[in-house]
Amino acid sequence: MRILVSNDDGYNAAGIEALTEALRGLGDITVVAPETNCSGSSNSLTLNRPLSVRQASNGFFYVNGTPSDCVHIALTGLLDFRPDLVVSGINNGANLGDDTLYSGTVAAATEGYLFGIPSIAFSLVERGWKHLDNAARVARQVVEHHIAQPLDSKVLLNVNIPAVPSSQLAGTRVTRLGKRHPSEPVIKSATPYGEPVYWIGPVGNVFDAGANTDFAAIEENYVSVTPLRLDLTYHEQLDAVTRWAGPLCENP
Repeated sequence: MRILVSNDDGYNAAGIEALTEALRGLGDITVVAPETNCSGSSNSLTLNRPLSVRQASNGFFYVNGTPSDCVHIALTGLLDFRPDLVVSGINNGANLGDDTLYSGTVAAATEGYLFGIPSIAFSLVERGWKHLDNAARVARQVVEHHIAQPLDSKVLLNVNIPAVPSSQLAGTRVTRLGKRHPSEPVIKSATPYGEPVYWIGPVGNVFDAGANTDFAAIEENYVSVTPLRLDLTYHEQLDAVTRWAGPLCENP
């Protein structure tokens, strides 16, 4: 078993160190992660400049790019082998509901998935690494289970772990993504020279936290495991858009 590990918090973040240590003994582990924090970078690739890869004293490779850059470079030129599994995290904070669209942690796993490699993203739902040891234990359990009983189809799993001690963990649930309200307004400020600048505001409140959502599972101290896919086609709207586009299709 060859495991590629990445994240979005940077190669020296506590989460990736804990995850890598937790996976020891499960296979050959290679870490390729961003040089700096890339939270919120989503699936972006750096196309306007070359990227450098360096190796830290602990053996971790780090790239001056995004999480997607890291996995892409690893799979298309850096490594001389194809990993059996891509694992991302452990993220410093939740990736629930709509967060997955912006998450660099999920993006790193997604890049592996796009190359046909089973991929899992792990996040600790509260910032600050509280009970990181328990999150690392859960991550190992999930990876061990995947190795012992791999799913037949392509796999992209988004795993969120409550920031509680193991004694308070209720178990594990398979969930769907919930939804949030729109984000809070931007925060306007100014540079010392009086130029206006804007900080992206906080995430919105939870809108859909139904019983089978990731939000509901976390609220009840369950580990949330959500299978993801990348087909953005709105299949239920195809017929309606076909009828709407009829005149456009008829006129060259």
